[in-house]
Amino acid sequence: MAFCKGFVEDLDESFKDNRKDDIWLVDFYAPWCGHCKKLEPIWNEVGLEMKSIGSPVKVGKMDATSYSSIASEFGVRGYPTIKLLKGDLAYNYRGPRTKDDIIEFAHRVSGALIRPLPSQQMFEHVQKRHRVFFVYIGGESPLKEKYIDAASELIVYTYFFSASEEVVPEYVTLKEMPAVLVFKDETYFVYDEYEDGDLSAWINRERFQNYLTMDGFLLYELGDTGKLVAIAVIDEKNTSVEHTRLKSIIQEVARDYRDHFHRDFQFGHMDGSDYINTLLMDELTVPTVVVLNTSNQQYFLLDRQISDAKDMVQFINNVLDGTVEAQGGDSILQRLKRIVFDAKSTIVSIFKSSPLMGCFLFGLPLGVISIMCYGIYTADTDGGYIEERYEVSKSELESQEQAEESTEQEPSGGGSLAPTAQEPKDVLEKKKD
Repeated sequence: MAFCKGFVEDLDESFKDNRKDDIWLVDFYAPWCGHCKKLEPIWNEVGLEMKSIGSPVKVGKMDATSYSSIASEFGVRGYPTIKLLKGDLAYNYRGPRTKDDIIEFAHRVSGALIRPLPSQQMFEHVQKRHRVFFVYIGGESPLKEKYIDAASELIVYTYFFSASEEVVPEYVTLKEMPAVLVFKDETYFVYDEYEDGDLSAWINRERFQNYLTMDGFLLYELGDTGKLVAIAVIDEKNTSVEHTRLKSIIQEVARDYRDHFHRDFQFGHMDGSDYINTLLMDELTVPTVVVLNTSNQQYFLLDRQISDAKDMVQFINNVLDGTVEAQGGDSILQRLKRIVFDAKSTIVSIFKSSPLMGCFLFGLPLGVISIMCYGIYTADTDGGYIEERYEVSKSELESQEQAEESTEQEPSGGGSLAPTAQEPKDVLEKKKD
């Protein structure tokens, strides 16, 4: 560990003035951050690997709490934040925090924005090395300018190349030139401005393979594509026929019907239902198939028993034509339901992980609130009693004064009149005497 640390530089305020001389891969961290501590050994391995392969990219780390002004200038809002700094440009890393993925990101972004493919041999080499990549074919044109703009924005996710028509494999058929193609899943798709719309949006949709192993991070990334996501929710440790059958059906649909569905659908499988249950706020029976609209949190559940790929295709078509009812969504009611569900889940997780801590966190505030409520209640009761007693005494005094005035107005020689019921006892006794 100490050996690896030697290849990661601790950066200070002087980094701001000297950084433009080199390309830097920087981890902005906070000493108290648990995720930062988890990343530290991986980051040290990244530094060692980049140094051993002779990469021009320097690896460093900066305490963003000690140098908050510099971190703020680079737009650091959370920890850890990984950025590649090249000249005046800063690229955010949003991929999995593994050594290989981080190094791949550094190689891709630190190199040329558009990489030329001068020969068929180079083209074949790129095909073997990259699962997904984009190629511009042709000369100077307005489409190439749009391609360069899209690449400058999306280079953090995928590779961009350029080639002449002679370099492209013979199986590629182009109706017109220039053209932009994506190569993936052992095939290719050609960008069509009329059907696919904006070039950057199309590249963002097509930068994923057609079939993927899903997790929470990937589903979040797919939310920007606008595609529906068909997922086989299974238990990979369970080797029963039903679990393997649903996974193979999804794979078959993704492979055999990709020309039909690739614009609207992403396919994959997910191990376990915990994340999906949290997303749907419901308990799913595993194995099953769920279709997610990650852009608005709607989802579609199976309305029939799926026996083969044709049944799955029919279900997907029903989702597209609106026959299958959408559930969930981002309405106000669903948002309120989400708040209650998240609060309940948080409380349950706290009590499961540490019952004593849960009792302290929730018992102490409830106890304080109860004492305050009791104090307010008793204070109101005493005040009302005093006020009521005061009002009664005042009414008695007024009645006594009225009785005395009526007594003074009686004639001295006349017979005594019958006393009224309201007169006090001492007045009656005085009259009797």
